[in-house]
Amino acid sequence: MSLILEAFKGKNKTIPVWFMRQAGRFLPQYREIRKNHTLDEMFRDPATVAQVTCLPVDTLKVDAAILFADILTLPMHLGFKITFDPQHGPVIANPFIAPSDFKKLHDLDDVPHLRKAIPMINESLPGHIPLIGFAGAPFTVLCYLIEGGSSTNFRKVFKFMAENPKEFYRLMNFLTTNTITYLNLQKSAGIRIFQLFDSWGGILRKEDYEQYLLPHVQRIFNEVDLPSIYYLKNCAHLIEAMDLCRSDFLSVCETVDLGTNSILKKSKKGIQGNLFQGLLYADDKTLEKEVRKILKDSKQFKKYIFNLSHGIQPDVPVEKVKLVVELVHSVKRSL
Repeated sequence: MSLILEAFKGKNKTIPVWFMRQAGRFLPQYREIRKNHTLDEMFRDPATVAQVTCLPVDTLKVDAAILFADILTLPMHLGFKITFDPQHGPVIANPFIAPSDFKKLHDLDDVPHLRKAIPMINESLPGHIPLIGFAGAPFTVLCYLIEGGSSTNFRKVFKFMAENPKEFYRLMNFLTTNTITYLNLQKSAGIRIFQLFDSWGGILRKEDYEQYLLPHVQRIFNEVDLPSIYYLKNCAHLIEAMDLCRSDFLSVCETVDLGTNSILKKSKKGIQGNLFQGLLYADDKTLEKEVRKILKDSKQFKKYIFNLSHGIQPDVPVEKVKLVVELVHSVKRSL
């Protein structure tokens, strides 16, 4: 039986652990593969997707694999032209600027490379290791599409929301519908769990989040029937609303204290998180102290999965990540 799937039932004695961005640039094996390919080539080749997805399971001994894809894989199949700049991240050549841009878009038909890669991954993974699929939450994806890439102030997004409220809702609904299709495609190919990444939902006030984001997030978790996790970055002010999202687990960032947050204590959902990723640069003694604090705080939750507050950075030493896995697995839970 999968340790992480046992955690969804609250029946695990050992705490499961996996990491966001665990199949990434901090792994020497990944860097070797990357030497001969562009990111776009890696994302589109089923064999490479399968190879990279499986790397951290062997190297780190984590309890789940997460699909090697990009948060913008979906919009690439909806009519957006997206490239990946090594220095600046994703660049959208045809960002969504005006309501007339709807005529350039189309609904998702297929993602052939993932439909081929997912069975290959499952054939390579040990039987007790499930594959986690994922998608970007609609608002997070929308931010990239309107800004034309990454942003620090989200000026274009806020302006669009204010000046085009009906079109904003239409775009959110379009992205939500296609996110459901995308996740169900991954499900039919063989993922066992999915996580919805909402990297930018935390830039909104609670009242805006509840009005503009939450109904769409709820719809996704209603319509994709798999064990589910909702990750929201910068979420401390949104925990109460986040708890209404209808996922099985809430994955929280470092802005939330697991030991003192009263809403999490009362929640019926499982909790995932939330070691601050910056601590992976700390000395071993400090790192161990911080990991053990989170594990102690997690004892109050019937269902719990260990993870980071965000993804692993490219220059993090592999040995630090391995140390965290060993520490987490060394602590037993009382059922």
